[in-house]
Formats: sequence, C-alpha cells, structure tokens
Amino acid sequence: MSNSTEKLGKNDLAALVAADIAPGSFVNLGIGQPTLVSNYLRPEQNVTLHTENGMLGMGPEATGDEVDPDLINAGKIPVTELPGAAYFHHADSFAIMRGGHLDVCVLGAFQVSASGDLANWHTGAPDAIPAVGGAMDLATGAKDVYVMMSLFTKDGLSKLVKECSYPLTGVGCVTRVYTSEAVFLLKEDGVHVRETFGTTFEDLAAKMDIPLIRAAADGRQ
Repeated sequence: MSNSTEKLGKNDLAALVAADIAPGSFVNLGIGQPTLVSNYLRPEQNVTLHTENGMLGMGPEATGDEVDPDLINAGKIPVTELPGAAYFHHADSFAIMRGGHLDVCVLGAFQVSASGDLANWHTGAPDAIPAVGGAMDLATGAKDVYVMMSLFTKDGLSKLVKECSYPLTGVGCVTRVYTSEAVFLLKEDGVHVRETFGTTFEDLAAKMDIPLIRAAADGRQ
C-alpha cells in the first residue's frame, strides 16, 4: 500500500484511472468525472473507447477548432475521433454493452456497497430527476466496473457503505472505487485500500463504517 501527502484533484484522479486500464481494452466512460479519463489514455495503451450514443474509437475531449457539434459523447461533450473510428445505431451500441464486449466501464456513483452494489441513478430525493440511462446495462455487461466518486457527502458521511440506501443500478458489479482520498479494491474478503492521498489508512478507517483491509505493499492490482 502506498501513501501520498495530498488529495488528488479530478484530473489527477482521471490520470490514475487511465493508467490502470490494461492495454488493448474496450472501455466505456460514464457521464461526469469519468469523461476526463479519455484525456489521459496514452496511444501505446491501444485502448478503444465506446460511447453509448453509437461510437467506437472515441478520442480525447475536443477543444477549439476540433469541436464538431455533430461529434459528441453520451454526456453531450464534444469529442475527437481516432483513426478507424466507427459509428452505428443506438441498438447496436447497447448490444455491445449488454453482450459482454466491454472490458471496463468507468461510472460515477451516489453510493457503492462493500460487496460491490452500485447506486448511481436516483437519490430518492423528492425533487431529484431519476436518470438511469445506460448505466444498468454497463454495470451488468462490462467485465470490470470502476467507480470514480467523492468519498464523503457534504455531511461527512462515507459513500462507500455496508449496504446502499439508494435504489440500485447493479448488484455486486463494482470492482474498484477511485476517490480523491484513496483507491479501494472490492474483493470477496472485503474492501482493500490500495493507496491513500492526503490521509492515512487509520484516518480512513476511523471515518468509515465498514472494515478496511490494507493492501499488500505491491498491491497495485
């Protein structure tokens, strides 16, 4: 287990997730923070990005003269295309998601349980607008589900919990959780803390209501 003296910003966290994606993977990036991961994938990783509105071979976010209003990701953010990019019908895009063809999807979340349950479409608040979108298809169809989220609510409560109190998107699907304070690996024997940022394992354990396990010294799995 490794430790850093400062919390990670959103871009640092995105770079960390990008570095953890295995070469040659087919990957979907969810709306919000996960979109930033596309900006930090290296060409030598040969990662193919999928977006649920019907594209394979998505590149980094488009800026300046690169912006094409007809070329966007599922979050309506202008993106670039890489050589060999392909476009297809929305139904074909969901067939990729549901058919087990994605190696990794990176999603945001309101809560994740210690057993890997994901809640990311509705908080149950009366004024909230439910929006599950394709998240349930990604959560059940991808081989690995990584979550990028803030670890604590504004009230200081952990969003990595024993059991989710919000409606579930998927059951037992999340394998990793990336936050500004730590990276967590969700395994059969419990929640492993791979590395911490701006805090210590002991401080995290004191703030959370679930048991934490120190990852091995070489625990970048």
